[in-house]
Amino acid sequence: MGKRDKKQRHQQRTGHKGAASYYTVHHDDDYEDESFSFQQPCQDSEEHQEEAEEEEEENDPNPSMEMPSKFLLYQQSVQSPKGDISYLQKFFLTYVGGRLPLHLQEDFCGTALLSTEWLRSDPRRTAVGLDLDLEALQWCLENNINKVGADGYSRLSLFHGNVLNPQEARLVGIKPQELIKNIQLVESDYNSEIAATELNMLEGSTASTNEGSVKADAKIPARDIICAFNYSCCCLHKRAELVLYFKHVLEALSKKGGIFVMDLYGGRSSEQSLRLQRRFPNFTYTWEQAEFDIIERKTRISLHFHLKKQQKKLRHAFSYSWRLWSLPEIRDCLEEAGFPSVHFWLRKMPDTNENRSTEGFGIAQDLKYEEVKTFQQEDAWNAYIVAAMK
Repeated sequence: MGKRDKKQRHQQRTGHKGAASYYTVHHDDDYEDESFSFQQPCQDSEEHQEEAEEEEEENDPNPSMEMPSKFLLYQQSVQSPKGDISYLQKFFLTYVGGRLPLHLQEDFCGTALLSTEWLRSDPRRTAVGLDLDLEALQWCLENNINKVGADGYSRLSLFHGNVLNPQEARLVGIKPQELIKNIQLVESDYNSEIAATELNMLEGSTASTNEGSVKADAKIPARDIICAFNYSCCCLHKRAELVLYFKHVLEALSKKGGIFVMDLYGGRSSEQSLRLQRRFPNFTYTWEQAEFDIIERKTRISLHFHLKKQQKKLRHAFSYSWRLWSLPEIRDCLEEAGFPSVHFWLRKMPDTNENRSTEGFGIAQDLKYEEVKTFQQEDAWNAYIVAAMK
C-alpha cells in the first residue's frame, strides 16, 4: 500500500470530528484534552522510524488481538484527577471560603474522570460534565461512573453539547440494562440513595431513547467550581469565543461565590516542534506538537500510544488544532467577561533539553504551584489560572 493510500485509510480510521468544528464550521480538528509536561524536539530519524514501524503494523500477523480503549489509555497516561481536585479545593477556600465546595462543573470533560473522582471524595458532592464527544461521555457512563457507587448516577449529569451554547446541551442517559448491570447490593440505611438511583434509571431510559428531549435546566445546583483542564481552552481560536465562554461560566457559578479554574502551558520550548514520551509498564505514550505558527499562534497536537503487548501503535489516537493563548490574553478575556479577580499559579517544568523521556509520572511530582505576580520566562512552565467571584 502506498504512503498516500495509507494516510487516507488512517484518516478514515481515526475519524476526526473537529476540535474547533466543535465550535465553528470552518475548523476540521478533533478536540480532546491533554496534559503537557516534558518535551523533546522532533527528530527526523524518529519520524522515519515511526513510518517504518507503521509499515510493519500493516503486516501484523495478529490483527485480532484485543486493543485497549483509547480513552482508557488517555486516562492512565495523562490525567491526575486527585491532584487537580486538591488544588481546586485549595483555590476555593483561598478566594471564596466560608463553606466547602460541593458542586462541580467540568467543561470539555471527555470521559469525566475528574467528575467521577470528585463524587468519590464526598457523598454530598454533585458534578456536571459537558462535552461534544458523545462517544467519550457514553464511555464514562459505562466505565467510570460505576466505580462511584449506586448513587453515582444520581449525582452526575453528563451533557452533550457546545460550551459556547450550553443551554442547548442535551442530557446523556444510560440504558437501563447498563445501570442494572452495575448496581451492587450492599447493606445500607440510605433509602434515599436507592430512590435516587431508581429515579435516575427512569431518566436514563428516557434520555437514551430520546436524547433531544432533555436539556440543561435550573434543577442542577449552581456550581461552586467550574474547570476547563488539559488546555481545552486552546480549542477556542477566537477572542470573541473565549470571552463568550467565560460569560457562560460566570452565569453558571453560585451567587454565593465561586471560582473558575483552567490550565495553560508555555515557555520557550512550547513554540517549536516537540516530542514527549512517557513509558508505562504496558505502553508508551507520545505527545507530538507540530511546527508553531507565530502569527496565528496555532499548532497541531497529536497523541500516540505504542502498545507493547500487542506490538502495535495507535497513531493519532487524538489529533486537534490549538491556539496557544498567553497569560495576559486569558486574564483580559476573563476580566472582560465580568470576573472581578484573576490569579496565576505557576510552576517551572524540567528543562526539555535535559529530560528526553520519562517513566510514568515520576518526574516533577514534588514541584508545587505557587501564586505569582510576575514570572520570568523559562524553557517550560505550567499554570493554573483562577478567576474568582464572591
